Amino acid sequence: MEILAQYMYYVGGVGLIMIGLYMVLAKTNLIKIILGLTFLDTGTHVLLVAIGYVRGRTAPIFSKGVPETTPVVDPVPQALVLTAIVIGIGVIALALALAVRVYRHYGTLDVRQIKGLRW
Repeated sequence: MEILAQYMYYVGGVGLIMIGLYMVLAKTNLIKIILGLTFLDTGTHVLLVAIGYVRGRTAPIFSKGVPETTPVVDPVPQALVLTAIVIGIGVIALALALAVRVYRHYGTLDVRQIKGLRW
């Protein structure tokens, strides 16, 4: 049980990625596919932050009362995840706008019924 608690964020991140992958591959509604992409995005963010975290270290914030020899966590994964969150929000907003345009043009969000997207 202690091992599961130690790797809880890894399990959660991989779980979110698997749920998102299932939604992207198995669903036919465009909104559900976009929601699956959001799950994939969030799962990778959780996984990257979990990989970048080192137990026993503090946040990389330097202030007056903290000695300079204090071990800190590498801030690069956190900065990458913050950037990825902003980019992900833009991509999801664009995908939802395109889904609205597809619905107005075809009258449905079912991928199987939309002309030009058939396999």
